[in-house]
Amino acid sequence: MTHSEKLAAFVDRACYETLSEEAVTQLKTRLLDSLGCAFGALPSQTMRSLHEHTVEFSGHGPCTLIGGGSTTPDRAAFYNGALVRYLDFNDSFMAVREYAHPSDNIGAVLAAAEYKRRSGRTFLTAMAIAYQVQLRLAEVAAVLARGFDHTVQGSYAIACGVSKALGLTPQQTANAIGMAGTSFNALRVTRTGTLSNWKGLAYANTAFGCTHAALLAMRDITGPIEVFEGNKGFMETISGPFEIDWSAENLESVLRTSIKRYNGTIDSQSSIDAMLKMKRMYAIDPTRVQRIDVDIFKLAYDVIGGGEEGDKYIVETKEQADHSLRYMVACACIDGQMMPEQYTPERIHRSDVQALLKKVQIRPNAEYTRRFPQECAVRIEVTYSDGSRHALENPQYEGYFTHPMQWDDVVEKFRKLAAPRLSTARCDQIIDSVATLENRRIAELTALLGD
Repeated sequence: MTHSEKLAAFVDRACYETLSEEAVTQLKTRLLDSLGCAFGALPSQTMRSLHEHTVEFSGHGPCTLIGGGSTTPDRAAFYNGALVRYLDFNDSFMAVREYAHPSDNIGAVLAAAEYKRRSGRTFLTAMAIAYQVQLRLAEVAAVLARGFDHTVQGSYAIACGVSKALGLTPQQTANAIGMAGTSFNALRVTRTGTLSNWKGLAYANTAFGCTHAALLAMRDITGPIEVFEGNKGFMETISGPFEIDWSAENLESVLRTSIKRYNGTIDSQSSIDAMLKMKRMYAIDPTRVQRIDVDIFKLAYDVIGGGEEGDKYIVETKEQADHSLRYMVACACIDGQMMPEQYTPERIHRSDVQALLKKVQIRPNAEYTRRFPQECAVRIEVTYSDGSRHALENPQYEGYFTHPMQWDDVVEKFRKLAAPRLSTARCDQIIDSVATLENRRIAELTALLGD
C-alpha cells in the first residue's frame, strides 16, 4: 500500500466510539471557540467583500454561510473557513519547527457534513481526523524552514476530514488525498515581509480547493496515490522522508492544541499574558517607559519577533499588527487588553503605540527554546526613563495545552465575540447545540449559524 492508501485506511477505520470523553469535550470546545471567532470577524470589510464575492458567483446551494446565505460545499468551506481564521484568534498548535491552526479545517468539514446531512457524531469524528492528520504531519514533516506555508500539511488534513464527512470509500479518499496534496503547496512568503489580506485567507483557499478535490473523488475522479513517496512527490520535493504508522494512530491530537486567550498569534500569548500581568501588578505607566526587553523561544523570535521573517517594526495594517510581537506587547502595555478592537486602523496608527513599539527589544533565549514546546516561556523587563525596572517570567498562559482553558471560559469568549452580532437567546441556542452536538444532526447547528 502507498502512504496515501494507508492514510485513507486510517480515515475509513476511524469512528466516534474510539474518541475519549475528554477529546469529545475538547473538540466541542474548539468548535465553539471557532464559531465565536467567525462571528467576531463578520463586520470586517474583508469578510464583507468575501460574502459579496461568494453570493455573486454561487449564492445558492445546500450549505450555510455563517451570518446568512447559502452556497456550494467548496464555497462554504472557503467563506466559513475565512471567518474562523481572519481575526487570528482561533486555536493553534506549535511543534518544534512548525505551526498549525487545526480549526482552519472546521469550515470545510462542517460544509461536507451539512451537505451529506450527517450527525453531530460523524462531524466530530471527521473534525478529529483533520486535527490528527495535520498535527502529526506538522510534527514529522515540517515545511516552514524550506519556504513553504503550514497550509501545505493542511491540504492532507482537509482531504481526510472532508472525505470522512462525505462517506467516501478508502480508494476515493486516497484519490482525494492525492489531488489535494499535489495541488496546494503554498509559499511561506504569505507570512513574511509586507503582510497582506492573504495571510488570513490562504488556508481558506486551501480548504476551497481540497473540498473540491474530495467532491471530485466522490465522482470517482482519480488522483496520484503516490503523492507522498512517489517520484517528485511530497517527500522528495518538500518535506524529506518521514514515517507515520497510521495503523497505530488515534484521534486524540486535539488534546495537544491550544486556545488563544488574547487576540494574537499563538506564540505571542505568553508575552501578552505577561505584559498584562505586569500592568496589573506594577501599574505600568507607558509614558514613562524607556525600553521593554522580551526574551522568548526561538520559533516565536523567528516568526513574530524580528528574526527570520522580518524585523516587525513597520506596522500599518491588521495583518502586520497581529504578526508583530513588538506591536502586541506595546498595545497590551497601553490598553490593558488585546482583543479585535486593538487591530482597527485607528488604533494601529495612533502615535502612542507606534512610538512604544519601537522601544520593544526582542531576543531569542536558549533555555526557553530548550523547554519549548512543553512550555512557551517568556521574560519581560520594563525599564523606566529613571532607570527603575520591573520584570516577570511567564512559562505559559491559561489556554496552552498544558494548562487548558475550560468550557466556561470559552463560552465567555464566544459571547464576547458574538454578542454584537447575535441576541443573547441565539448565543444560548448555539452554545447548547455545540454542547450536545453528539446527540444532534449537524443541520440543527448550521440552521442557527445562518439564520
